[in-house]
Amino acid sequence: MADTGTKPSTGQSLRELWVALQALLLSAGPIVALAIGLVVAAFWWLQPNPPTTVRLATGPAQSAYDEFGRRYAAHLAAHGIQVEQIATEGSQDNLRRLQEGSVDLGFVQGGSDDLSARRPDEQTDALLTLGNLFLEPVWVFYREASLPAASPRKAGAAEPPGLARYTGLRMNIGTAGSGGPALVHRLLDINRIDAAQMRLSYLAATPAVVAFLGQELDVLVFVSAPEAPMVQMLLQTPGVRLASFAQSEAYARRLRFLSPVVLPRGVVDLAADLPPEDVRLVATTTSLLARDGTHPALLQLFSQAAAKLHGGAGWFNRAREFPNAAHSERPLAREAERQMTGGPPWLQRYLPFWLANLVERMWLVLGLILAIVLPLSRIVPPLYDRRIRSRVFRWYAQLRGIEDALAAGVRPQAILLNELDQLDRHVATITVPLSHADELYALRQHIALIRSRYPAQ
Repeated sequence: MADTGTKPSTGQSLRELWVALQALLLSAGPIVALAIGLVVAAFWWLQPNPPTTVRLATGPAQSAYDEFGRRYAAHLAAHGIQVEQIATEGSQDNLRRLQEGSVDLGFVQGGSDDLSARRPDEQTDALLTLGNLFLEPVWVFYREASLPAASPRKAGAAEPPGLARYTGLRMNIGTAGSGGPALVHRLLDINRIDAAQMRLSYLAATPAVVAFLGQELDVLVFVSAPEAPMVQMLLQTPGVRLASFAQSEAYARRLRFLSPVVLPRGVVDLAADLPPEDVRLVATTTSLLARDGTHPALLQLFSQAAAKLHGGAGWFNRAREFPNAAHSERPLAREAERQMTGGPPWLQRYLPFWLANLVERMWLVLGLILAIVLPLSRIVPPLYDRRIRSRVFRWYAQLRGIEDALAAGVRPQAILLNELDQLDRHVATITVPLSHADELYALRQHIALIRSRYPAQ
């Protein structure tokens, strides 16, 4: 049997939908605008997205700092961050640049900046540490042929201990901007050796090695990680010996930033048995420092890179000993502490870094925004209902005026009935959602009721 019901046309349905959407947008618009404004303000205040470029102070070419800088740059490049490696003279130069604000992060050697020796009013550089990364031993290389000739002794006399045996030799201790000269001078001081008795030079690593191999220098002092190419080469160069610090434990007791370490026999080359015996050394610990204003997301990425690059076993440490915060004088960055204790945030295990960082930094603020917006959203349904009803109810004022005029007879009845007909025709064109159609039909019934009271004459 055919369906004889009358269905609304597609055009009528679309008009009703548009009216409903329009009323909803006008009702909820202020609250939506408020929510968007709060989100934009929070985004501007928090700045969840890190800058795409960061400046890292490394060190001279072919140094351990330079090598590690390349590795950090590769790690951060995978997350869309470009690391601008700033070549420097070394640790002290890095510290100076950090304090000046010309770089964001930098490798700084233990002992380069003794905070305990500074006055409280001088501790204003506001630097954070991402932890201790690796050990940098004091490497003292000398040519076997140079040592006996330079320090003649009477038969049976004991060999001078430590650095005293190099008195009168041509010794290079690194550039003034590196941590080497300051450390060597402190070692000379605790040995009560006058630096004027030493023939010291301050060449950079590469020209120093060239001069050393050309017999223009007798002793080379490096304060560097074993990954430094110059150190690796000298450890395997014939005729070059590595000095042992027999008093390494005593050095560590006198200078708290030093640690006694042992270079195990054969660790350089097992097949060649290099070194041929255990060598006792003293080492300082290098940290990665950052300016206090560095973006937290960058600190998080560098902390994660540090765990990856320095967490393995090395010549002087076991696996997972680094990074650490042992004996750190600088405040430990919150991001570094979280990495050391719990690893990367759990969101990064499932989301890209940029999205995980955005959610992590914005979730609390978004929660506060929802706490403000949700109660306000309760007024949207009444506003929506009021706006739809006003499309009908606003015509009751005109209907009341026509009815009062007919009752008072102040105007010709024919003109008033014509206005009533015009009102009826206009009301017939009003579109409202089906949920409010009863109010529209009620208005038309009231128009018909008034017309029935005053028939045309």
